Amino acid sequence: MKCPFCGSTNSRVIDTRSGEGGIRRRRECEDCGRRFTTYERVAPLRLMVIKQDGRREPFDREKILRGIQIACAKRPIETEEIEELVSSIESELYHRGSREVTSREIGEMVMQNLRRLDEVAYIRFATIYRKFADVGDLADEIENLLERRQREEISKAQMKLDM
Repeated sequence: MKCPFCGSTNSRVIDTRSGEGGIRRRRECEDCGRRFTTYERVAPLRLMVIKQDGRREPFDREKILRGIQIACAKRPIETEEIEELVSSIESELYHRGSREVTSREIGEMVMQNLRRLDEVAYIRFATIYRKFADVGDLADEIENLLERRQREEISKAQMKLDM
C-alpha cells in the first residue's frame, strides 16, 4: 500500500475493523510516520443505473461521494462519516440483488441518510436533487423537516417516559 503523503510502500497495519461495506484498515507509514486509512471491498457485479431519460450507465460510487461532499462542505462532518454513508448506500444497493436501480432511488437513499447525518447538508442536497421551482417549495421542505424533527423528539420523550 502506497503512503498518500510520501509515496512509500512501507506501511504497517495498526487497526483493522470489519464493516458493512468491507474492511477498514488504519495504517502507519514506516518512513514518514503519518497515519492513513484504507478500505477493502469485494468487487461486486456491475450495477446499472437507469437515468430519468431512460439511459443506462454503470453505477459510480464516486458520483454519490462528490454530491455528498458538496452538500457537506463547511459542515462539521468528518470525511470518514461521509465515506461510511456512501459505503452503506452502495452496500444496500448491491444487497437488493437487482442489477438495475433508478437514479431516483439512489437520490432518495442519499437524502434519507443525509437527513439523519446533517439537516443542513440534507437541505443543500435536496435543493439540487429536487430542483425546487421557487423559494416556496424550499420553505415547504424545511417546514417538513422541522415537523419531522419535532415528531421524533416527541417520540423520544414518550419512550423515556415509558421506561
